[in-house]
Amino acid sequence: MQFENVCVEGLGYHLPDNRITSAELEKRLSPLYEKLKLPQGRLELMSGIQERRFWDKGVFPSEVATIAGKKAIEDSGIDIKDIGCLISASVCRDFLEPSTASVVHNNLGLPEESFVFDVSNACLGVLNGMCIIANMIERDQIKAGLVVSGENGGPLVNNTIETLLARSDITRNNVKSSFASLTIGSAAAGVLLIKRSLSQKQHHLLGGVSIAETRFNHLCRGNDDAGAGAEWAPLMETDSEKLMLEGCRLAGKTWSRARETLGWKNEEVSRVFCHQVGKGHRKLMYENVGLDIEKDFSTLEFLGNTGSASLPVTFAMGVEKGILNRGDKAALLGIGSGLNCLMMGVEW
Repeated sequence: MQFENVCVEGLGYHLPDNRITSAELEKRLSPLYEKLKLPQGRLELMSGIQERRFWDKGVFPSEVATIAGKKAIEDSGIDIKDIGCLISASVCRDFLEPSTASVVHNNLGLPEESFVFDVSNACLGVLNGMCIIANMIERDQIKAGLVVSGENGGPLVNNTIETLLARSDITRNNVKSSFASLTIGSAAAGVLLIKRSLSQKQHHLLGGVSIAETRFNHLCRGNDDAGAGAEWAPLMETDSEKLMLEGCRLAGKTWSRARETLGWKNEEVSRVFCHQVGKGHRKLMYENVGLDIEKDFSTLEFLGNTGSASLPVTFAMGVEKGILNRGDKAALLGIGSGLNCLMMGVEW
């Protein structure tokens, strides 16, 4: 993918007030830890995640996605009548039907002529949505488009803990396959793209590369027997070690091709924003892509893994802190279960 006429004009994020430490989760798991003789502190030690955040009970993905989307619109300064597409890209959704995007669209009062739909692809949803909107702008179909995500990780973490505690036949392997679920947090993000000729900021989205190695789709699978909504009760099983090894290998392959498409050299990259998983994943991924880990902007320590909201929230927070200067090259490195990898470049 190469884009000549697309700019990142607005970024927004919204976080829950409720902070839950890894130590607090382990306290809930104390009976299990004692039974299996597991050491306290292993969750933070292995993941690097000190805390994550959860929404209040009953909060719907559309509610928080609307807030983040509004912030992105305000950050862009454009008139909402110019938004020709709205995509809701989170794993979490209000219900199976209609689209969560339809709720956000109504909440924001966007034009009735807008394209409105959901896109879901695990942790890559927002980047996929950005590509769809960028192509629509490139083809002159729309002037601007908004991607939002509202991820609610609390129910997954709570249901994982309750399920582990309820099992009489629990083993260390059962805990191992549930480890990734305990790293999940909640957040909402919004990204607004605009036609370059209308942009006031001129942060050029250059393009990127997507690669799928779907033979590994079995490494992380989630189910939701309760259906969508604010009271969902999902469970997820993950082969964390295999997922990390194969995912980081795919990351190296994808970034190599993305770099060729962008015409970049690693030393030219000023800042890197990647999907936040854990400290082991972070270290191995940077080794595979050949980029300096010091260029990374990390949020995993205090947000955990917030699914599709992870990379755009990290990007928005980095921009908010002023770490990008005019002309800087920023790499957006996305990776999701499936396995899918999507990496893009922005010239700031």
